[in-house]
Amino acid sequence: MDASLETLEGLSKLDDIGAKADPEFMTSLSRGLTVLQCFAEEQGPLSIARASQLTGLSRGSVRRCLHTLQCLGFAEARGSHFMLLPRVLRLGYAFLSSDALATVAQPLLARAAADLGRSCSLGIRDGDEVCYLARAEASRIMSIALRVGSRLPLYCTSMGRVLLAHASPAEQKAYLDRTVLTARTADTVTDPEALLALLRTVREQGYALVDQELEIGLRSIAVPVFGRDRTLLGALNVGAQSVRVSPEQLLDHYLPALQQISVELGLQGVR
Repeated sequence: MDASLETLEGLSKLDDIGAKADPEFMTSLSRGLTVLQCFAEEQGPLSIARASQLTGLSRGSVRRCLHTLQCLGFAEARGSHFMLLPRVLRLGYAFLSSDALATVAQPLLARAAADLGRSCSLGIRDGDEVCYLARAEASRIMSIALRVGSRLPLYCTSMGRVLLAHASPAEQKAYLDRTVLTARTADTVTDPEALLALLRTVREQGYALVDQELEIGLRSIAVPVFGRDRTLLGALNVGAQSVRVSPEQLLDHYLPALQQISVELGLQGVR
């Protein structure tokens, strides 16, 4: 089963648990938000049947959620399918406009992308995925389009490994217990013990270099971003085509630039 599908189904199962444990928990809102997230997984028109499959909710519950979104101007019906409307962007923009880390990072990433000629990104951990919080494009480097809000697995991405490396051993174990380490390419590390060893190395050396484990032809390197109190704020990375940039070049040329941005971000005292 797809990890994203499991996540959505897991959210729907929390409805009853949350309602029983917390009298203030609003089940209807929880279900509506779960259905809303389906659009990110489907990336296109969504039918009631498909949303029901993704969430594990009944078709009746899904229909009412979609009808409510339609009444509020967040979605519209097109035949038997539903599509989101621009109003839904207000939800994401409200977060980005109020997040100091993203605000401070964007001009720094833009400067680095221009200087290095490579796309630079800032990511944070959201559940078992890396969520792109800020990004500056130099050129399209992979077939998967990446933008603010994009999400990728933790285990096979450079930012993901940085974020996992600074989690506690108990968190790492819990993550591996619930995650299927799918081989995205022939080079993807899928052995849990091997991944744990890599995470220890990442933490010790202060960076993660991932070579064509997420996608053939893509290399990336990432560093952690720490606040003044040494709290982990997120991770920064640079991605490059493997035919143009060697691992040695990532270490010699791009790593120092990322480390400098990391220091500048941390000194801002954001978050």
